[in-house]
Amino acid sequence: MKFRSIILLLGSMLFVAVVLAQDSSDDLPSAPSAVKQERSQPKPPPPTPPPASAEPQTAPLVDSPAAKPEPAKSDTSPKAKADEASNPADDVATTITKTVNEVNVVFTVTDKHGRYVRNLAKGDFSVLDDGRPADQIRSFHNETDLPLQVGLLVDASNSVRDRFKFEQESAIEFLNQTVRPRYDKAFVVGFDVTPVVEQDFTDNTEALSRGVRNMRPGGGTAMYDALYFASRDKLLKEQQNGPVRRAIILLSDGEDNMSHVTREESIEMAQRAEVIIYTISTNITGGRRSGDKILERIADATGGRAFFPFQLNDVANAFVEIQDELRSQYALSYKPSDLRTDGRFHTIEILAQNHKGLRVRSRRGYYAPTP
Repeated sequence: MKFRSIILLLGSMLFVAVVLAQDSSDDLPSAPSAVKQERSQPKPPPPTPPPASAEPQTAPLVDSPAAKPEPAKSDTSPKAKADEASNPADDVATTITKTVNEVNVVFTVTDKHGRYVRNLAKGDFSVLDDGRPADQIRSFHNETDLPLQVGLLVDASNSVRDRFKFEQESAIEFLNQTVRPRYDKAFVVGFDVTPVVEQDFTDNTEALSRGVRNMRPGGGTAMYDALYFASRDKLLKEQQNGPVRRAIILLSDGEDNMSHVTREESIEMAQRAEVIIYTISTNITGGRRSGDKILERIADATGGRAFFPFQLNDVANAFVEIQDELRSQYALSYKPSDLRTDGRFHTIEILAQNHKGLRVRSRRGYYAPTP
């Protein structure tokens, strides 16, 4: 009897063990083939992030200081700018890629006393392209109301410390008088060894004024890098709906000791971006220095003007003259007699016909499309 009881007990224990073993089989790893199959299944793509807002840089907008914070400063180191300048992928933005057969030019006409002449017509002008008469002037406009895209570049190096505050206030007054809400846009860049965007493109003059006042002098001078950056990374890449006038106002003593690009490279980039550069010298020695000659070269090559205000009050007057000129320009488009897609530089000369003593000032040339 005892023996039968023992047998029954052992049988019950064996039955319980089998049941437990079956229940625990769900916790075992999958078979190798199942693991392989699972690993071979493509992983679902990560969720698409929401599109970043384009407000700080690209889209035309009306900024409201109360509604939005100011854009963060964009600080670009000299090394980063040099690497960026040598990156072939970025060069796409620096060349003319449109297949066009006409050239657009903005220009200014003054009489022998330097006064602006605003009442001329299409028939008063002829165009030479590489010394050859253009086939046709296709369009002509008196561009007093063309939208502006303006970059204010302020030298914030130690060399301009003496009258930096006055120049800031003069620049602010210029922006307040020039930038029209919902029509024009401007940005502010301060530079010493690197260009720093103090205020990105906006039509909000209060935001632009804060950007100017944020600047503090100090450090070396990389003026060519700042011009190259403003032309390529700001004006050339800025969206535009129809014709605009692009201009840079540069306040500096013209001395450069830190740039990675040369003077001529910065001029070339401005020409590619179709930018007119106005320079205001911060030299207060009373005589022309080497930096003043550089500023004159930059302005002349792009169709702008160089100002040399040796007294503080003359700085404000220079801004007034620039504002007046920006509202006193002509624009025409013409078809060259032989436009080749060779990518090389072609000279432009606009002549005022049947009018003695008039001076026409425009950019010196353009870069042809590349194949």
